[in-house]
Parts: sequence; structure tokens; C-alpha cells
Amino acid sequence: MAIKDRIPAEAKEMLSVLASKWEDVIDPKAFQVKPLSGAMTNEVFQINWPTENGKVFRKVLVRIYGGGVELFFDREAEILTFQYMSRHELGPRLLGQFKTGRIEEFIHARTLSASDLHDPEVSALIACKLKEFHNLDMDGPRTEVLWNRLRDWLGTAKDYCSSEEAEEFCLNSLDDEISMLEKELSKCGRTIGFCHNDLQYGNIMIEEETRSITIIDYEYASYNPVAYDLANHFCEMVADYHSATPHVLDFNKYPGLEERQRFVRAYMSSSGNKPSDEEVLQLVEEAEKYAVASHLYWGLWGIISKHVSGINFEYMDYARQRFTQYRLRKAKLLGSS
Repeated sequence: MAIKDRIPAEAKEMLSVLASKWEDVIDPKAFQVKPLSGAMTNEVFQINWPTENGKVFRKVLVRIYGGGVELFFDREAEILTFQYMSRHELGPRLLGQFKTGRIEEFIHARTLSASDLHDPEVSALIACKLKEFHNLDMDGPRTEVLWNRLRDWLGTAKDYCSSEEAEEFCLNSLDDEISMLEKELSKCGRTIGFCHNDLQYGNIMIEEETRSITIIDYEYASYNPVAYDLANHFCEMVADYHSATPHVLDFNKYPGLEERQRFVRAYMSSSGNKPSDEEVLQLVEEAEKYAVASHLYWGLWGIISKHVSGINFEYMDYARQRFTQYRLRKAKLLGSS
């Protein structure tokens, strides 16, 4: 199938109508399609139109929703979040919606690389932007969804898995383990915020001149403990989804204590109040505990995705790595093997 044929007819028509509003576009129907790598839930395409200038292109993004995504999150809720971010100029503008996806503003900024997350300056900018994200006043109850989502995903994983896969991942014992984790982690600080829940480098953009950060892609966003969102971001520092083996995680790249403290200090200081060393350390420790939930979350995601996603990614090997870390961290958290 030609790349352009992967764009639905309905979307092509919308793109033509959109481009016809730009006087410098030579031919609204003569657009170029460039697949963007690194996405594991949706297919994302950059759409380019040549202009009369010859060297300048008009650009937008087309997002084609991935198969089986309704098993992971409420698409309607995600669209409402996207619309909120667009309306308040906190993310890309929504330019159009069609049955299987949407058209988004092309942000003229650079998507971060895996190594950027370890850059002290960039990391501090991310920390400040994440604090701003957590303080968003979104509609709906301000209650965490983490534990219900884990239970839902566990049930889905059991439905799709073979008996051999269920045994390999010990799925039948996870109901009790989730309850134990919920009880244990409820002892941590209960600061609830609107969390991104998927803050990997591909979901962060930086405008080089102004050094402004934009957080994108809100599929998994919801209210949750902010310590969980911090933990999830730290765990994402071990991934490089643009390498030759995008599913392989390098846990030697997990941020050390000093790096995590630096991030948390920037996060807590962004509101103008200087946190004490004890306050920083407390939030760092809470995030370390919530890392066990992050590994379980994405481990279950990997198992389900293996059965429902059409994207070329070694989901099951990815799940095995996350489950290995889950077991190791759970043993430390609960004091048992």
C-alpha cells in the first residue's frame, strides 16, 4: 500500500479543504505524506504542501487512531482533553476530526530525543512544564484512575492471553498484588493532579529559540497521584524508541538519585516556593515507590497491545522487561520475593 493510501478518503478531503484556505499552496490536493516513527498507540503522519515560495511547506499532522485503543482509554475523554489544551493554547490546535482520527496543527518545534531527558537544562524545563500540567483544572471528579485502570487492563490481558502467556506473567495472582500495592502506596503523599501518564521523550517538544516546552499526546492523561507521573517519567528515561531495537530498555540509563532530586527540586520550585531538602527527598522516595506501578501498567499494556495492535513493535518482549522490573521493585517495596 502506498503511504498516501494510508490516509482515509474522508481525511484527504478535509486536508484539501484546509489547504485551500492558504493562498500560497500551489495545489491543495497535491500533498506529501511522511510517516513519523516512535508512536506505539496511533499512526502519525506529517502532511506537507509545496508553496509558491518553493522552499517553504505548509504542514499539519494527521493522527490515525490505533486498533484496540478503546481497551486502554476513553477516546471521547481524550478528545475532550485535546480540545481543552487546544482551546487554552497549551498544545497543538485541533484542525479537524474524522471517524478514525484527527488533523492537528504542526508545531514548529523539535521533538525531544532520548538523550535530551538527561540534559540538566532540558530536564528542568520539563519539570516546570509538568508542574503546570498537574495544576490544570480539568472537568470531572479529581479522583485517581490508576488502580481501576490496572484492574481493567488485567482483566483485558486475561481475556486475550493464551494459558501459557497467563502463566508466564502470573496474571492469576495479580488481582491480589494490585490490592496490596494500592494499600501500600496509599501511605504515600496523596497529592492528586492532572497527570499525563505517558511522559516519554516523544511526547515532549521544545522550541529552540524560546526554550519553551510543549507536552503533547494526551491519550492516557487523567487525574492520578503526581508521584506516579514523576515515577513514570523517570522510567521512560531508559527507553529509546528510535533505536534499531525500539522495544529494548536500558536500565543503566535510569536516573540516579542526584538526577531525580534535581528534577524534583525544579518541579517543586516552579511555583515560586523553595522546597526544603526533606520535602524534595520525600517526593523522590514517593516516586520511587510508584515506579512499581508504572512497570506493571506498561507491562500489561504491552501484553494487550501484542494481541490488538497493528503497529510493528515487539510488544511482548517489552512487556517482559517491564514485568521483570515490576517483580524486582515489588519485592523491595513489599519486602517479599
